[in-house]
Amino acid sequence: MKTLALILSLVLSTTLSHSQEDIETYSITVKIDNALSDDGNMLIGLHNEDTFMKRKGLQNSKSTIEDGVVTVTFEDITPGNYAIMVLHDSNDNGKMDFDTTGRPSESYGMSNNPMLFGPPTFTDAKFELLNEDKEINIRF
Repeated sequence: MKTLALILSLVLSTTLSHSQEDIETYSITVKIDNALSDDGNMLIGLHNEDTFMKRKGLQNSKSTIEDGVVTVTFEDITPGNYAIMVLHDSNDNGKMDFDTTGRPSESYGMSNNPMLFGPPTFTDAKFELLNEDKEINIRF
């Protein structure tokens, strides 16, 4: 009986470990082609609903800007709902700056390029990653 239980547990653990390795992952390429200047860097974050506007993204990238263009690819992403947030950190201080009225003084954008009159929500920017690589174009 012990032998049968041992064999059964080995078969189940082997089967479960293989099924976890078979999860397909994809890439998300983010393109920005209209930065207002090449000053500073672009800070780009890949978010889910739990991280959006709350903390750092699931994956983050800092990229230089050349002729107003930036391209960044996030790899090994499992299917699901995500959003991209981008900040043109023109003074390279690692955060969004605000003017005296509380409005952002640096350019920013997000997936779906929504026109907003207030803080963005995950619903505004979310997209679904299904079973293929995805390309997102973000405009400021």
